[in-house]
Amino acid sequence: MSQSVRRASAVLVVCHAVALSACSYSASQSSTTMGTSVGASSASRAPGDPRIAPRVAAQFPSTWRLPAGAQATFAPNAMAVSNSMHASDAASEILKRGGNAVDAAVALGFALAVTWPEAGNIGGGGYMVIKLADGRTAAVDYREIAPKASSRDMYLDANGKLTDKSIVGHLASGVPGAVAGMAHALEKYGTMSLREVIQPAIKLARDGFVVDSALASSIRGTDRVPRFDGKTLFFPNGQPLTTGARLVQPELARTLQAIADNGVQGFYRGWVADSLVAEMSRGGGIMTRDDLAGYTPRERTPIRSTYRGFTLLAMPPSSSGGVTMTESLNILETWPRTAPHGSTMWHHSVASAYQRAFVDRNSKLGDPDFISVPLEQLISKSYARQLRSTVRDDRATPTRDVDSMMKAPLREPMNTTHYSVVDRAGNAVATTTTLNGSWGSGVWVRGAGFFLNNEMDDFAAQPGMPNMFGLVQGEQNAIQPGKRMLSAMSPTIVLDSASQVLLVVGAAGGPTIITGTSQIVLNVLDHRMNLADAMRAPRLHHQALPDSLRYETGGMTTAVADSLRAMGWALQPVRALVNVNAIMRVKGGWEGVPEPRRSGGASGH
Repeated sequence: MSQSVRRASAVLVVCHAVALSACSYSASQSSTTMGTSVGASSASRAPGDPRIAPRVAAQFPSTWRLPAGAQATFAPNAMAVSNSMHASDAASEILKRGGNAVDAAVALGFALAVTWPEAGNIGGGGYMVIKLADGRTAAVDYREIAPKASSRDMYLDANGKLTDKSIVGHLASGVPGAVAGMAHALEKYGTMSLREVIQPAIKLARDGFVVDSALASSIRGTDRVPRFDGKTLFFPNGQPLTTGARLVQPELARTLQAIADNGVQGFYRGWVADSLVAEMSRGGGIMTRDDLAGYTPRERTPIRSTYRGFTLLAMPPSSSGGVTMTESLNILETWPRTAPHGSTMWHHSVASAYQRAFVDRNSKLGDPDFISVPLEQLISKSYARQLRSTVRDDRATPTRDVDSMMKAPLREPMNTTHYSVVDRAGNAVATTTTLNGSWGSGVWVRGAGFFLNNEMDDFAAQPGMPNMFGLVQGEQNAIQPGKRMLSAMSPTIVLDSASQVLLVVGAAGGPTIITGTSQIVLNVLDHRMNLADAMRAPRLHHQALPDSLRYETGGMTTAVADSLRAMGWALQPVRALVNVNAIMRVKGGWEGVPEPRRSGGASGH
């Protein structure tokens, strides 16, 4: 490490404004902080935008393992944040070459298929929310769809019992949308060619990269990969790849080159499609060449909502993320004052809002091409006031009673990944992509070098019964051919009162995506935390069913826990909740923070 890097790494920068107050970065040369790569010269970050309140130093319980005061990564011009340092660097490379945020986001997405194989993918799908500096906004839905041969009860056995075939194996996969969706966004909103932006990913696959401890741990922990052909690459000689090993993926490099040479047809037709269909045939799957050739992404109108004077751009259905998050925030906005972070009332009000929003999520949302979604009602302020009237300030409400009051029948992996990108001009992209469960279905496309998703489990494979994430869903999300399964993915962009990008945020973690993403928003807007503290703050989760308030071990004081139990909350401690990656505008540039509970990196210039 160079002397200037050591100096920069030693600087404790506690930033106290969104356009940050009384905070300076003292390194005199470009620097790299731990797990990040940055090119930032000396930059003062004194108070800037008078519309944004100064930051307040966060206070966390003494038992919490992620203390406040950590340093974010700063870059004056552009920033990319993801769960993979290599992928973030790929985006930064495109930004330095003059590409815009969309160009860089697509480069990052393809790079994640190489370096974050448990979730980054070309065998799955996702969502992208775009805010352009010229005022245009977009939401690209490239969620997977059910194959034409799928049917409502395809995962039930002869006795009507739910099997695991929606989770593991060849029947678990929806038609992948990632390649088509990223290519669509690039063609419509980018400035560079697909061939150009995919080059960093091809190089990473062809030349390889060093496996870090996070990837090694994920490989070691999977029981799906060893059951299929991917074991040859990730479990050579029957043993999992270890930290420090070099992972070279020539088959994936060949697939990526086919996409570079032939565009989306290089994936959805030709030898790659033939390889995928052949794998389906070998394992009893139902995806066909017609399914692949017929896949198209959908452009949708972003949900545009407000919270205490700020504007949020979020993903509409087939994602449930934007609706559920908006509904939750609208309910919370009915309290005139925000309870102190971590207090009994904070936990009670936030969990109550989530509980009610998830009841609606689980009973009213689905693919808008197949069902009627009451979107305007669910995101309206007046409806939120109605729901607020069902919340007692001194008592928890059992979900069964919430369900009765709302007259809604009750009805969603853990591995998804989110990345955030901003550029010099102020264009921003929030993208969440997934294989659903970690390593998807486990199925490996022989000769093409990628895993397939297990997104079919995000349907209500048996309406009224919980899926792998405990979500109890209804008939509106039942399996139908060509239908997009409901998702919790929540890529979100927050704008200030001048319509300038303030936050780019999203998460991985099944239904906890919604609660985790919204808590970063709350931490910044309500509690005035800087981004590093907002990301390190203890989190909570409630999804209606199971009827329990989940919280991170050590993140709640004993007194608060006792008070919540006395109010009727069932508490469930967990080690960690949700995997977030975020960027925030500050005076003089951008700060990026990858998930402190996982691995990742922020890269900018």
